[in-house]
Amino acid sequence: MSGCLAGIKSSTMEAPPARLKRSVSLNRFPRVMGMRSGYDPAEVDALIGRIEATLGRGPRTYEPITADEVRSATFRAKRGGYQETAVDFALEAFVVALETQAKWPVRLALAEPTGELLREEWFETQAARVERVAFRSGRMGTGYNEDEVDAFLDRIVATLRGTTDFPVTAKEVREARFSAVLVRSGYLMADVDSFLAGIADVLEQRRA
Repeated sequence: MSGCLAGIKSSTMEAPPARLKRSVSLNRFPRVMGMRSGYDPAEVDALIGRIEATLGRGPRTYEPITADEVRSATFRAKRGGYQETAVDFALEAFVVALETQAKWPVRLALAEPTGELLREEWFETQAARVERVAFRSGRMGTGYNEDEVDAFLDRIVATLRGTTDFPVTAKEVREARFSAVLVRSGYLMADVDSFLAGIADVLEQRRA
């Protein structure tokens, strides 16, 4: 799969509560061991940066990408690079997310509160939606650290309910980074990215 050199995101999260874990690893995927070669990490990260931006989870300055472009992507080999199978599994999930977005480009989260549903009641329904969300498990080290995602979702819930001194902004949600797990189960990246994209839109309305 070939690299699209678009750059790598960085986290800009405000001072969070102590229980929120920050991602300190720049590795999105497990690395190959020893002298073997894997996919060039910089090229993979750049491609996924474009994917996340297209899904609404990254800086809007990135050029959008299509599912077909992801399918045809290739990467250079680099010693100590990312495991090919792990990357391929993740890209398959991102292709599905991109195709779904193309079919339904307007997210339901953008629906405005109506006369039957007062503003605060509407945000409470959104907070409850965050609490109930369930993500599929990733495979081969392609999942996000569940503890980090859960803690971040807790902050979003508190923000929607107005019960925190550290509210999360839409920008933070779009640029949030989570560690990739290696041996234990993790949340499927595409599921998390797609869901958070919709929540970022909700948070923009919270500030309106």
